[in-house]
Amino acid sequence: MPEPSPTSKRRGRLLRIGAALVVLLAVAGYLAVQYLTGGRGGPGCKVVSADDDGASYEFTPEQAVNAATIAAVGTGRGMPERAVTIALATALQESGLRNIEHGDRDSLGLFQQRPSQGWGTPTQIMEPTYAAGVFYEHLAKVPGYTRLPLTVAAQRVQRSGFPQAYAKHEPDATLLAAALTGRAAATLTCQGRPGATRASGPDAVRAALVRDFGREVLQEAGAEVGDSGASSPKPTPSPSSSGASGEDDRTVTLPVRDGTGTGAVGGGRSALQRGWQLAHWAVANASALRIERVSYAGREWSAGVTDGAWRTTDAKNAEGAAGQGSEAVRITTAR
Repeated sequence: MPEPSPTSKRRGRLLRIGAALVVLLAVAGYLAVQYLTGGRGGPGCKVVSADDDGASYEFTPEQAVNAATIAAVGTGRGMPERAVTIALATALQESGLRNIEHGDRDSLGLFQQRPSQGWGTPTQIMEPTYAAGVFYEHLAKVPGYTRLPLTVAAQRVQRSGFPQAYAKHEPDATLLAAALTGRAAATLTCQGRPGATRASGPDAVRAALVRDFGREVLQEAGAEVGDSGASSPKPTPSPSSSGASGEDDRTVTLPVRDGTGTGAVGGGRSALQRGWQLAHWAVANASALRIERVSYAGREWSAGVTDGAWRTTDAKNAEGAAGQGSEAVRITTAR
């Protein structure tokens, strides 16, 4: 057989190099999409519009946890839903709703805040509740921010080099805010399959509730929070149990009472809205905290169901809760 000519060999090398470059570009493109969207692999979450207009947004459990924290911190400060929408759109643009440890220059975290610009220490900024809180602190100082276009309000806080980029996230942030402030009932779902190496059990749920909403969220439910802080809240007997056979020891129950006082759960919102905020918060944290079931106002969400939809369990109870807001949110963890 004749030896391949030098030209053929060179052509073969060029083809191999070209194929390798195509693969590298494909991988780079995939990683870029993952960075911008927060990743699409693994168990997913979805929020839909309460207006039956077909609008929806799909996101990951990691993004769900961070979005729920941002909403909880905002309502805990008495901020309106518009503020939560602005915060969520900002975090979607800056980090893809992921608590990342890198960014432009010394930017960090959900909002890509810079220690060198006075946003806090790196450790503080990497704590989602702190990062959200300091964002709202700056947003509250913007005159008339609720009436400003989202891009303008966000830019007044962030001072970004690409201020118009926030606009593309406004529809998704609006859906998330409606669900995570509790205004849009039963609109947020997740598959709820357990994540790896995550905390579990009712104590972990209580600790996460205190982390996001403050200690009052458990004190209102008749629970006692330990002096050591959010990491070790301790429940008192029976007031926080579900009453369901065999589930008392793994269920956290949060009574949602009438009243519009400014509390950690959400300021002047109605009891029913506060309840749906807590219920959606639990679903958003289902994978991270191994939550098996959430029930509220005659509706129930269960982990592992393909569509993760809320099911009606008691129509009469649902009607009563809608009128009185006296139902309890029950969060049951996996065995």
